[in-house]
Amino acid sequence: MRTDITDRGDITGVVTDFYTRVYADDLLGPIFIDVARMDLPAHLPIMCDFWETVLLRTGSYRRNALQAHFDLNRLVRLEQAHFDRWLLLWRTTVDDRHAGPVAELAKTQAGRIAGSIGRRLAGATGSEHVTIATVRP
Repeated sequence: MRTDITDRGDITGVVTDFYTRVYADDLLGPIFIDVARMDLPAHLPIMCDFWETVLLRTGSYRRNALQAHFDLNRLVRLEQAHFDRWLLLWRTTVDDRHAGPVAELAKTQAGRIAGSIGRRLAGATGSEHVTIATVRP
């Protein structure tokens, strides 16, 4: 029976499982391994801090996630397909491990984060809301 995400241990399990899947993925694995050259043991606690802050509001993450993606995007162009796969793997990992309101929030927030970062990398605002300007003759 799957339970909801309730604490750091649950988040660590999701994040660890997720990155195992990312590293094995044909599309994302080479970016994380060969381009970013991510030190996974060093990166996991940072990502756990991030998701613990997003989901449990602990305030333990104090870095700039957007800057890391800007830096990576300079090395390899991050396309919509990368964000779609990242989101698919995240949602699948959460669903395989947990069920409940916080698990649903984890998937919702991941979609918002992927969309915002993708828009910012494309030079647009991070907001999913677009202002419609009135055009006058």
